[in-house]
Amino acid sequence: MKKCSLIILLCSYLIILFISGCVPSKPTEETEEILSAERLVNKLEVNRRRIKLFEGSGTLVVQTSNSENKANFETILVKPDSIYLTILGAFGIQLAQTLVTTDSFIFYDDLHNTAYQGRLSEDVLKSIFKIDLPFSDIIDAFVGSVNLTKHLYKQPSNYSVEYDKYILTYVDSTSHFTSIYKIDIRSLGITSFQVLDPDGEIVLNCNYSDFDYIENVAVPYSIEVQNVKDGQSVSIKYNKLRANSADISINFKVPDDATVIKW
Repeated sequence: MKKCSLIILLCSYLIILFISGCVPSKPTEETEEILSAERLVNKLEVNRRRIKLFEGSGTLVVQTSNSENKANFETILVKPDSIYLTILGAFGIQLAQTLVTTDSFIFYDDLHNTAYQGRLSEDVLKSIFKIDLPFSDIIDAFVGSVNLTKHLYKQPSNYSVEYDKYILTYVDSTSHFTSIYKIDIRSLGITSFQVLDPDGEIVLNCNYSDFDYIENVAVPYSIEVQNVKDGQSVSIKYNKLRANSADISINFKVPDDATVIKW
């Protein structure tokens, strides 16, 4: 009987350890008070702006209405104006490298030793990342953050707390598009973001999960961005992340013997 009780006690202890290990530790200085909408948006923006240098590696899946592509990748972001992306093949062989800034781009095809470079445009951006989003939104997408600058000091159309989530809703008075944000109360990580058109149809759908704390900010390891209207989606699953380290920098140079094509 004592042996049976001991086994039950050990099993219970292991279950508790497992469950608590699945939840990232929250910084001790944070409290779980219910925030006003203004304070919440301010905190979210402070957190977003805290990540200035970002480096990660993982798996990238890009889907369109007629194709699906999956690859391993590495990325470095220097906010607010630069993103460097490397696509890897089997055994970590570099297949392509892309450096995009606010006004220019370089796409280097490693296999053919050919570089394409020119001014950045919406069409170029869409060709590189396979999703129709502004450059600033693409940078935020790779970090798993959402820019709330336009909502600072502005009251939401609706604000509620449902179970463990804050829900912020903003309706644009001009376009009548609706933006809905769901934020985890405990971590202050944005778990979903949707944009709806005036008819209530979803135009943009973003989901974020598998959070961990980096620089005291909840950062998702799993990101999915869907441009519903155009049938495009990008899924990112990181296996390694780090931020704001002094040694994070973009060191990319096209080889001297490469063929360079001006775009």
